[in-house]
Amino acid sequence: MPWDDLEAARRWAVARLVPVAEKPHLEAEILLATLLDWNRARLLAHLDAPIPETLATTFRTWVLRRATGEPLPYITGRIEFCALEFAVTPAVLIPRPETELLVEMALEHADVTPSAPPIIADVGTGSGCIVITLASRLPQAQCYAIDLSPAAMEVARQNAARYGVLERLHFLEGDLLAPLPEPADIIVSNPPYIADTEWDNLPVSVRHEPAMALLAGCDGLNAVRRLLAQAPAKMRPGGILLVEIGERQGAVVLALAQQVFTHAECRIRTDLAGKDRVLQIRLP
Repeated sequence: MPWDDLEAARRWAVARLVPVAEKPHLEAEILLATLLDWNRARLLAHLDAPIPETLATTFRTWVLRRATGEPLPYITGRIEFCALEFAVTPAVLIPRPETELLVEMALEHADVTPSAPPIIADVGTGSGCIVITLASRLPQAQCYAIDLSPAAMEVARQNAARYGVLERLHFLEGDLLAPLPEPADIIVSNPPYIADTEWDNLPVSVRHEPAMALLAGCDGLNAVRRLLAQAPAKMRPGGILLVEIGERQGAVVLALAQQVFTHAECRIRTDLAGKDRVLQIRLP
């Protein structure tokens, strides 16, 4: 479809994205800017520029893919997390802004226990966004990235190589903490925590993401229960376990944690929206 300029292409895209996108103008601009390898500021300053025919064909394909509900990051192949850009594919969960709280809390703990380089384990690493960010900011840390999916591990390796931390990460394929060869000072995890029965009610875009990274049994807590059962043997004295949870799971998860960790500090941390977001367990 020929367009006179980038503005015409943007208008065409917006009209098709309205049914699926909360911010169709923004998404249309992100797709255009990504395709042109420009930032949005440059795009908005040059909307009167022509769009090359080869790029126009790709842009049309991208917009129509997004119009079916496919997540934007799977189309562009990237997303920002903690001010870093990570490659993503349909093999991995798309990083969310609320997950950045896990990174902030892990860094807080590292700051208050600086006596030795920490051992960090990221359980269910996916794209590697959490552990790679931590490795980038804690250059002395020894880091493990654990995932059950070989395809996800390959994405994480690519991201680690991009940020120069590949040689400092130990990639372990397996279920939760089972492959971890030694206790850790900091364990972080964004495990599956959606109930199986909620799948059909999830947004179409979310249902494009890997179900194994989202669903966890009838109440969404199967992975959390197993992680809590494994964790005591995998934590060093004074260590911390940080687990992302659903916004309505705080009370139940806290009770589960207190049953396992009878002599540890267990609490729920809220995100910027005031919603329950992270289970924190700190050993004495």
